[in-house]
Amino acid sequence: MGADVTGATSDGAGTVAGGRATTLIFDADDTLWENNVLFERVIDDFLDWVDHPTLDRAQIRTVLDDIERANAVAHGYGSKVFLRSLGECLERLRERPATDRERADIERLATALVNHQVELMPGVADTLDALATRYDLLLLTKGDRQEQQRKLDACGLLHHFGAAHIVAEKDTGTYRWLAREHGFAPADAWMIGNSPKSDILPARAAGMRAVFIPNENTWVLEDDDLDPADTGVMRLAAFPDLLAHF
Repeated sequence: MGADVTGATSDGAGTVAGGRATTLIFDADDTLWENNVLFERVIDDFLDWVDHPTLDRAQIRTVLDDIERANAVAHGYGSKVFLRSLGECLERLRERPATDRERADIERLATALVNHQVELMPGVADTLDALATRYDLLLLTKGDRQEQQRKLDACGLLHHFGAAHIVAEKDTGTYRWLAREHGFAPADAWMIGNSPKSDILPARAAGMRAVFIPNENTWVLEDDDLDPADTGVMRLAAFPDLLAHF
């Protein structure tokens, strides 16, 4: 299956070059369903709970961001690594090891991350229903395999996708591997997601085009600069807007 995508425009940045599209690849967290907003709520509660005598909330958040950045490289993603980062942040702020009580308090703060229901973004199910009749759809998500699989199993969307892949990192090599694995030309594929760092830039480097759908709750570590003159990136405001272009 396939369709010509022409006349697609980004938000004033120029016309996206038309071409034959056969494969649409979708990010999961914060593209198909809400995710990072749950972590942000826990961070807000953590900042209230820490109540540092000299550092304000912004300064504590900077400390936490630095720790999360290091732990993402060393240990990956997901709620377990996030809890580790909160514990290390507390220890750095207190200048001592965390007590058993403090670790238990942190785990209670993050209970919602483990028990939350998957909440689809508006219009996702209907949009995928339509796109699946015209394109090959793939799902690509990164993070803790068990945690991501639980969300995939609960989302009710897997029947739309020819395959769903959970990877440790989404870099240029991952996208090249995906093209080889499924036998499509990178130039015939579009990556659709909310993260410049993981969805847009590495897909473009692998020769694919991309659709950027911003999410105001995107993790700060997933942010990066996009070239507004790059005609291979389409910018859309909401997921259902895909149907106007594909």
